[in-house]
Amino acid sequence: MTSKGIGATPRTPLASPYNARMSQPPPHAEALKSDTFGRILLVREGGTRFVRRDLTASPWWVRWLAWYLARREALALRRIDGMPATPRLLRWDGTYLDRSFLDGQAMYLRPPRGDVAYFHAARRLLQQLHRRGVAHNDLAKEANWLVREDGSPALIDFQLAVRGEPRSRWMRLLAREDLRHLLKHKRMYCREALTPVERRLLKRHSWVRDLWFRTGKPVYRFVTRRVLHWEDNEGQGPKP
Repeated sequence: MTSKGIGATPRTPLASPYNARMSQPPPHAEALKSDTFGRILLVREGGTRFVRRDLTASPWWVRWLAWYLARREALALRRIDGMPATPRLLRWDGTYLDRSFLDGQAMYLRPPRGDVAYFHAARRLLQQLHRRGVAHNDLAKEANWLVREDGSPALIDFQLAVRGEPRSRWMRLLAREDLRHLLKHKRMYCREALTPVERRLLKRHSWVRDLWFRTGKPVYRFVTRRVLHWEDNEGQGPKP
């Protein structure tokens, strides 16, 4: 999420998870989300707003994973620094990850039904992301797509993002998976605007997707639901 007028702090070395220290939330902070990997706070300081990922709220036994995911997000945000409609990294010290605030609502809260312009802009946004050598890798979740106040798209939550050479086979494959997830949302909210090429792309499943569904996803569901007692409902908000 990003707020206008907030400048990035100087880069610092990426810290160790074992530097994490317990602390109380800032006095002017609103909890947006809390789970096993920490809490997400909307912080107000000096007339500005930013989003903080606070790792001190995660249990000690899973903090190494929370740190790894936060570090991954920090590296991705550094790579795309200055790109519009994405958060800007403000701070990462191994305990807190601060990123600029982006106004807007998650796609499932403000569905872009029939909004062809939204999906055209979202595809251009993905192209910019991929040219910078970053694949988001978690765009099946509607919570990671924002619909901003002016109706334009934005991207948040880069914990699973992958960095690499844009023209490499691996990055091209991941970029295509990002696009497929966008097209799934387009099929949900703007089906009549799908082109023949987009319909064909939706039918083509990569080996990465098939391998994930056969191996990774069952493990993910077991760990999150049975071990961590946490379910994100694929980023589509709480179940009715």
